Amino acid sequence: MPPSKPVTVRPLRWTDFDDLRETYFHLYEEREQGEPIGIHLFAERPTIADEAEWFASHFRRAAEGRSIELVAERDGRAVGTCGIVPTMPGPPSEISHVGELGILVHHAHRGTGVGTALLKEALHEARSKFEVVYLTVFSNNEGAQRLYRRFGFSVCGHLPKAVKRGGRYLDEERMVLDLANVPDPGTSHR
Repeated sequence: MPPSKPVTVRPLRWTDFDDLRETYFHLYEEREQGEPIGIHLFAERPTIADEAEWFASHFRRAAEGRSIELVAERDGRAVGTCGIVPTMPGPPSEISHVGELGILVHHAHRGTGVGTALLKEALHEARSKFEVVYLTVFSNNEGAQRLYRRFGFSVCGHLPKAVKRGGRYLDEERMVLDLANVPDPGTSHR
């Protein structure tokens, strides 16, 4: 997909389920083909019912205002998602000011600005709910780490052998962003 196609970042909608499920399920095919995907997967692909339950929980949390759930749309299809969720579900706690970021981009749209657009809007919105945002990224995913650093994230920890994929181990980096210490990235992708 050429990067010149416009990307719209908007809140998650119930109708995004099929596009996002397709993107997620494709990761299992990528893993089987030995492609370097940068997300944790279950040993076996979940069922559609499992995915519907997961999606419903994210949709509900966003509707209740407890998390940020955004979608990147291109040509009328959801081609990526970015969420920032509380690190501890339930009522407010001593760590309610910390959010965990997760991002997923459709394989055909990686490297075309979708991740940048999602991060820009998610980190802008995060300021209303969180003070600190962290994420976990595979150590060998240098492209993602460069993107996160551009937004002010820095490495705060390393976990060797965090993932065992096909008999080989992958290390992970924990990255953190103190929102008070970086400028707001703005909202030019609404």
